[in-house]
Amino acid sequence: MEEPVPISAIQHYAYCPRQYALIHIEQIWEDNLYTLRGHRAHAQVHTPEGMAREGMRVEYGLPLWSDQLGLVGQADVVEFLEDTPYPVEHKVGERRARHADTLQLTAQGLCLEEMFSVPVRKGALYYRQSRRRREVTFTPALRAEVMEVLQAIRTLQAHPALPPPVNDARCKDCSLVAACLPQARDRLEGLT
Repeated sequence: MEEPVPISAIQHYAYCPRQYALIHIEQIWEDNLYTLRGHRAHAQVHTPEGMAREGMRVEYGLPLWSDQLGLVGQADVVEFLEDTPYPVEHKVGERRARHADTLQLTAQGLCLEEMFSVPVRKGALYYRQSRRRREVTFTPALRAEVMEVLQAIRTLQAHPALPPPVNDARCKDCSLVAACLPQARDRLEGLT
């Protein structure tokens, strides 16, 4: 049986395959301002607790899994309206569409479908800085993309190798830039 893949790995790989490999294969982690803010924010919503709010049941820190997909994780918030789960993933920064976050949320929806045997068609990304949500519809294309990323992760797990650095705009916000050395590849290529 294959080792379960953390849902966070979907986000890491979609953001940058090298970031995924550094964290999940090389076991390297470094914090920066963004990750520290994220830890603090998630600590507030990862305490398992349930409550009723505005006519709906709300669960915080709900464990997630999918035996079919081999995924495990923890939801920040799951709202239940008429027994249909609606995942809400908290993000610390400003409201911006990061596709990697959308795939992470879609993976949560896939897990909730299997756990509760009901269709989960939507969820939301909640941006703490602006206190606004961006609703995401779990389209067939998004679901397929999660499966593609999951397969790429499984391939990398079976044949561990560090993907090349991207050295683009993503690197300035990445806490692993010192371990990744994205500019090194360009310098080496300049020597050849």
